Amino acid sequence: MKKSYLFLFLAVLFTVTASAIEVKKLEPTFWWAGMKNSELQVLLYGDQIGKCEVSIAAKSATLKDIVKQENPNYLILYLDLSKATPEKFDIVLTRGKVMKKVPYELKARKEASSDRVGFNSSDVLYLIMPDRFANGDTSNDVIKGMIDDKVDRTDQYGRHGGDFKGIENHLDYLSELGITAIWVNPIQENDMPHGSYHGYAITDYYNVDRRFGTNEEFKSLVDQSHAKGMKVVMDMIFNHCGSENYLFRDMPSKDWFNYPDKFVQSSFRTSSQYDPYTSQYDKDMAVDGAFATMMPDFNQRNRHVATYLIQSSIWWIEYSGLDGIRQDTHPYADFDMMARWCKEVTEEYPDFNIVGETWLNNNVGVSFWQKDSKLAYPKNTHLRTVMDFPLQGLMNRVFDEEPGWDKGLAALHDYLSQDIVYADPSNLLTFLDNHDTSRFFTTEESTNNTNRYKQALTFLLTTRGIPQLYYGTEIFMSADKGKGDGTLREDFPGGWDGDKQNAFTKAGRTDKQNAAFDLTSKLLKWRRGNDVIAKGTFKHYAPVDGVYVYERKYNGHSVVVFLSGLDKDITLDLAKYREILPVVQSKDVLTGKVVDVSGSSLTVAPRSAMILEF
Repeated sequence: MKKSYLFLFLAVLFTVTASAIEVKKLEPTFWWAGMKNSELQVLLYGDQIGKCEVSIAAKSATLKDIVKQENPNYLILYLDLSKATPEKFDIVLTRGKVMKKVPYELKARKEASSDRVGFNSSDVLYLIMPDRFANGDTSNDVIKGMIDDKVDRTDQYGRHGGDFKGIENHLDYLSELGITAIWVNPIQENDMPHGSYHGYAITDYYNVDRRFGTNEEFKSLVDQSHAKGMKVVMDMIFNHCGSENYLFRDMPSKDWFNYPDKFVQSSFRTSSQYDPYTSQYDKDMAVDGAFATMMPDFNQRNRHVATYLIQSSIWWIEYSGLDGIRQDTHPYADFDMMARWCKEVTEEYPDFNIVGETWLNNNVGVSFWQKDSKLAYPKNTHLRTVMDFPLQGLMNRVFDEEPGWDKGLAALHDYLSQDIVYADPSNLLTFLDNHDTSRFFTTEESTNNTNRYKQALTFLLTTRGIPQLYYGTEIFMSADKGKGDGTLREDFPGGWDGDKQNAFTKAGRTDKQNAAFDLTSKLLKWRRGNDVIAKGTFKHYAPVDGVYVYERKYNGHSVVVFLSGLDKDITLDLAKYREILPVVQSKDVLTGKVVDVSGSSLTVAPRSAMILEF
């Protein structure tokens, strides 16, 4: 009997030590030779993989470091690629007498890959939530094995079926509209329970969500967009991931996440990042607390976490040909890590652009986060573009208000007069609405106020900064945040077979929608390639008579904008504007009518907008 037990024990021991080595995750699955940063982190995940010995059978790459985590299911390798050339080689894992060869490839970079031009003030970004724009491939609506395995368009928080193919099918619509860049809300895998449609709880940093398509299909979307003269900006999230991410479900070590054993919610008071009087407690609660129970907070102070996230972004840039990144919840993450990320991306791609979501209600706070800000000195975020949320709030109220000392259009003048706080006002992302705010029109009835849209759009597309439009604004889609975030992200009419309306076509739009679309398209096409607006200086006048007047000027050309905040005709004395009215007449871009400015006065219609070119 004792011999039988001994035999069984030895058999079990042999089975454990001789079991096959399974690699469940290899990230990144490939890389490129010739990158400026010559260090590559390779993360391997699999049962007891940390007990393996490691070597690589490469000709030009060398194994620099092997890092074993608390969790034996992980191995982190650091490779030295300083002398690397494109090649295929094996990562060799050995455990006892068992060996596994993991194929790896260093690819050749595309020619001039580092020279890409990022989005800038010559562009207008069009923000799309992929699940809600158009369904071009119904075969990927439901993916077997994924947690949220149904489509329900009646559920504002459910998946509706939009995908990459749907966007690709409507690139001509965007081109006709006059868009120069597409910003897509997160497209990486969100294998999460109900509510996964929005994409902000990533469960796989190296693969797109299969309900949108494949990595190759996303790359095709980028290529097709480029072919039509449009750049692509990808939404990324470094502050947190989804709770179903394997990195959280089976943590490499406890210090990969803040508060790994319990849920501690963020205070959301990110002013603690720049507040000179803040307590360490308040700063920790803002930066280390989680957004929600389903979104655990990464600890970017862990160097392996930082490198993992940075490399994932560079992988997507190099692989898919991206032109820009929008970083979610930028001030909620570790300052030094995010600065390092921006710096490393810029070193690899000098003209690439990143815009950080800086949702703060004052321009001083927003300005702190911009590259070269004097307020952050001696630190530097290296973040070229920040989001001008304070201006967004103003634009949603001033075009309704009666004129006043600090109301109506005077509030715009006063706000822009404070641009001295910004290191570079031309690199502010400006917008009327987005996926997190009420739409510019909160009710269908409010869309009857077409003058409000004309004035707001005129200002948005002629002031300093990089404008962004939210999908559907050009056809007066309306929604109030108070009715739920899902309502802010309704389906674009016509994006699904069987829709009662197809607003992608002129025939399918109402007269009012066509008027809005035509106005938007006219201004966007006029702005495209217009250096006066993209690069010009800005000069404005205080709105004494309820009319706001400003000039953009570049290389001998100028544009003068008149916005009236009055409900009646107003006759302006042109004497004080003479310095910006160099010729006797001009044609209004909006109406095509010739405007005579040779006299001493000019009558401006109620709540009107006028764009004169000189």
